[in-house]
Amino acid sequence: MSLAQRRILLGVSGGIAAYKSCELVRRLRDLGAEVRVVMTEGATRFVSPTTFQALSGQPVRVSLWDAQAEAAMGHIELARWAERILVAPASADLLARLAHGLADDLLTTLCLASAAPLYLAPAMNQQMWAHPAVQANLDTLRQHGALILGPASGEQACGDIGNGRMLEPHDLRDALIASFGDRSLAGLKVVVSAGPTFEDIDPVRFIGNRSSGKMGFAVAAAAVQAGAEVTLVAGPVGLATPVGVARRIDVRSAAQMHAAVLQAAVQADIYIGAAAVGDYRPQEVSAQKLKKRDGGDLVLRLGENPDILASLSAQTTHPFLVGFAAETHDVAAYAQDKLQRKGLDMIAANQVGDGLGFEAADNALTLYWAGGAVELPRAAKSELARRLVAHVAERYRAMRG
Repeated sequence: MSLAQRRILLGVSGGIAAYKSCELVRRLRDLGAEVRVVMTEGATRFVSPTTFQALSGQPVRVSLWDAQAEAAMGHIELARWAERILVAPASADLLARLAHGLADDLLTTLCLASAAPLYLAPAMNQQMWAHPAVQANLDTLRQHGALILGPASGEQACGDIGNGRMLEPHDLRDALIASFGDRSLAGLKVVVSAGPTFEDIDPVRFIGNRSSGKMGFAVAAAAVQAGAEVTLVAGPVGLATPVGVARRIDVRSAAQMHAAVLQAAVQADIYIGAAAVGDYRPQEVSAQKLKKRDGGDLVLRLGENPDILASLSAQTTHPFLVGFAAETHDVAAYAQDKLQRKGLDMIAANQVGDGLGFEAADNALTLYWAGGAVELPRAAKSELARRLVAHVAERYRAMRG
């Protein structure tokens, strides 16, 4: 990984998370990046400009009214210099001002005056993060092309627990690295489904499967790194949202995942169905816990769940469709049959069981499409996801331009 000679403008707004940005500067410089820091007046109450100057090796700018720096229109020079602008932390106040096009200090002026991609790493109290006004501002910023990184969930400085923690410096560093890499899905909207589905039997028990969601989450992360705007539809998993995912929708049952995917796919260019969706559900769900009967068997009548890929394929217009086939035997035959039967553009097949596929850190895939196939040897799921997304992008461009 390298950021050699890359020009990063780091904006720091007021918030306790500003201390993390000190480490971020160090991590970026360790990879060869040239970093210049611009702070709001509020940020200087948390970390001294002298600290950032020592870490970056560059003067730190705070005021738009710096007579010496502005003698030659220094803010315009900075705006043109930057290849990427990252604001970390991005406070609720800063997000609001940017969303409404205000340029009342140096940092907001630079964000509006630069053609560089803008990355925002929000940091605030969990209740503030959930406020409709903040969410509306984020939607506006996304529409204007800003990329929102995070936030993460966890314990906050105020003692609350929830969404609103700024992403860790290594996460932000990796997002910037990815932004300079493969951009084969730039400008495209991708929906990824991941994880298992659970079908309730009663308030205590359910039918599920062993999918961890790791492969699907890795695919979502790889699609983000390739430049896509990603919506992630996730079954019940305990995984953090990959950095850069525009929207995450959490579901539990196959019917909920079916509805969420079909709604999200209306505007999508590509759908990658990496979720292990349950084929069947109990026809009746007990409102009370079913009690064990001595000497008696429990009989469950199961009904078929809706098929997400078949539903999308049946539509007159639909995204480029990528399915997954997890099989214990005859993998190639079952995968190629599914490819044709469901009218898919591509299918990723893998063998599961005996330590393969589910609940494992690595995987192997064979990709099939009409008239072609390629093997992706066993590798870490993150690496495998990058290879998969590269092939998806290539096939998409070949078929749909």
